[in-house]
Amino acid sequence: MYKPNSPWTWAFVGVSVVQAAIVLGFEAFAFAKFQSSLRGDSSNKSPSHTIPTFLALYIFGFLYQLLLVYDALRLKNTIQVIGLCIYNVGLLVYAAVQMDQIDEAIEQLSSTNHIDASVWDEEKPFLIAIPCVIGLVTVLMAVIAWKLYDEFAWTIYKHISADLKMKRRYLTFQIYIALLKFDFFFFLGFTIQFVVVVVDRSNIEFYLTIAAIPITIIILIMAGFFTRRENTPGMLVTITLYFAGLAYFLFKLARMWQPNGPRYNLYNPVRRPLTTFAVITVILIVLTIVNACMCTANFGRGLKPHITGRKMESEEEKLANHNMTEMPNYNYGYGPGPGGAMGSRMTID
Repeated sequence: MYKPNSPWTWAFVGVSVVQAAIVLGFEAFAFAKFQSSLRGDSSNKSPSHTIPTFLALYIFGFLYQLLLVYDALRLKNTIQVIGLCIYNVGLLVYAAVQMDQIDEAIEQLSSTNHIDASVWDEEKPFLIAIPCVIGLVTVLMAVIAWKLYDEFAWTIYKHISADLKMKRRYLTFQIYIALLKFDFFFFLGFTIQFVVVVVDRSNIEFYLTIAAIPITIIILIMAGFFTRRENTPGMLVTITLYFAGLAYFLFKLARMWQPNGPRYNLYNPVRRPLTTFAVITVILIVLTIVNACMCTANFGRGLKPHITGRKMESEEEKLANHNMTEMPNYNYGYGPGPGGAMGSRMTID
């Protein structure tokens, strides 16, 4: 099991854990306060479902970030470390969207006497503090990521060798694998919001959207598998599915902002957060398609041995493993010199 082994890896874990603890505490308070303040038949009102969905998704976002932090440090994936800094910026943007959305939801519910308007005054300081905390931590993460880049660069250099072309292929592979991990969160985030708030459960679209979740997870897992095994037919099928996913999100994005569309009003409670997730997902899918094509072009060029079952170790890890596997010296007491030893060779008289 991986354990951080340098001051900078510990620092990256530390700021991520502290950020998650603070933000999740504030989010949990906002979630509990909102839910406990609802009254009457508020369960039939769309905003009463929207806000808990946003808050729960935001909580999942920070827990998933901690998982990615551990994974990036374990694999010494510099690109994923940098990606986590960008991911944090995305959470910062979503925090601003969330604050505005909660304010609007409370205003709508209070107008129908389903919640006390004073709830917003109690939640507002915590909701303002969240983007401030995330902004500060993003700066700290960027500084630590710069230090980790130098630290991991030497390990990668020893693992891949000094071949510049091989290093570029390995960099492309790292970017692709990192993109797959971020694709998972943003696709899941969009789909959960869409299913909970927008889709009519009596419509077949609801069941198709639900079915898309496990299918997408399988596609992302197989995409990583095909890349590591340099399976060209599998990658071609995966890239085709990426284009299908891109078409799906562009369709949803256009449908949300179509003024005369049949479902335009249904998107009102979640139009802004859904648009945020959809735009980020579209950008990630485009980048994923480009990197998938580049990875496929690199098949058969010597990268496979470096990424199949790879395990990169730092100098400290190598030293520890060497000490654990080094054979003990059982010659003490048998050779010439102090202790009356008879030497390292044994003879049969």
